[in-house]
Amino acid sequence: MQPAADATVFIVDDDAGVRDALAWLLRSRRLLSSTFASAEEFDALLQGGFQPLQACCLLLDVRMPGMSGLALFERIAERGLQHLMPVIFLTGHADVPTAVDMVKRGAFDFCEKPFSDNVLVDRIEEALRQSAQVLASHREKGVLQGRLAELTERERDVMGLVAKGLPNKLIADQLAISVRTVEVHRARVFDKMDVKSAVELANLLREL
Repeated sequence: MQPAADATVFIVDDDAGVRDALAWLLRSRRLLSSTFASAEEFDALLQGGFQPLQACCLLLDVRMPGMSGLALFERIAERGLQHLMPVIFLTGHADVPTAVDMVKRGAFDFCEKPFSDNVLVDRIEEALRQSAQVLASHREKGVLQGRLAELTERERDVMGLVAKGLPNKLIADQLAISVRTVEVHRARVFDKMDVKSAVELANLLREL
């Protein structure tokens, strides 16, 4: 599975030579990139309310003047973006233990300099696939939440009991309504939630 054509790799490194080399490598693999000369520059993008809408990942140098890559990662994590935008640290040998710790705290991976082009691109493509999967899951949840918002309060009551596996007669008794009314609400819930069975409904709600 190849990353989508509009997937973007963000490169944050204070070394212009490294930025240019990485951008060239990504172009040669038909991957889009966007470069930043400092962590502060990328943080300004975050401060502006950046929210990934397409698959993306971040190549982030550990050591930079001013704000470090580690500090930037903390800000990314604070915004809950580390899974939408997986972070791959670029690190020297001395910083490997620190990078390992960042992976334990939610970074996607790290690559030690000098790195193999093939290995790095493989990890980037895997990070982009993860980003795409997380984005798709978020969109799906948004659709489901929209469907839930269309339910009436009584339909929600019936839905909760249907999802628990209760038969219509017990639902009617618990809600003090007729079995026929339960059947009507049940049918409406199935239609609005786009499901065919109580099991399917329960699984859908579990995803939320």
